Amino acid sequence: MWRLTRSGYRVSAVLVLLLAHALVLNAGVPEGWTLAGSNPADYEAGTDADAVHNSHPSAYLKAKQREPEGWGTLMQDVSATKYAGKRVRLNAFVKTKGVEGWAGLWLRIDKATGTAAFDNMQNRPIKGTGDWRSYDVVLDVPSDATGLFFGVLLSGPGTVWLNSVKVEVVGNDVPVTGKGAAPQKDEPANTNFDK
Repeated sequence: MWRLTRSGYRVSAVLVLLLAHALVLNAGVPEGWTLAGSNPADYEAGTDADAVHNSHPSAYLKAKQREPEGWGTLMQDVSATKYAGKRVRLNAFVKTKGVEGWAGLWLRIDKATGTAAFDNMQNRPIKGTGDWRSYDVVLDVPSDATGLFFGVLLSGPGTVWLNSVKVEVVGNDVPVTGKGAAPQKDEPANTNFDK
């Protein structure tokens, strides 16, 4: 029979509170998606039947306050099995209102040893207010990849809507938009800081 000490009750209570917080945070989030980020509590996500594109309602991600801390993302993850060894494009239509920081689609490819490739559009951010526009993120998936993580992110005030999301295999004629992880070096470099 299991006996919980006082500290055991405290640990259990903390776990219950964390689980409850996660459930509240993701209340209203579209099925199959998760609200996450560096400070997801400052962001809200859901479905917007009034923001229709391609005859479908949209998902939205918006800051809850004028100066949110960190960034939020509406995301999901899938196994890399069907994409291993291929080039993948994340394509979606995005609409924005009052984005003062920046927004972007993002895609990350993971391996058992860490991140293999990543692009979050930070070098080509979506800002301001704009109508529906198609955006792409393209990465190569190594044959030993374990997972694909993707979504839309928002850093700062504003609202971003997401519609018609596709993750698809493309040919090598489609250019990669992000970078793979830097290859590991065989020896230490620039130890005298000469460069």
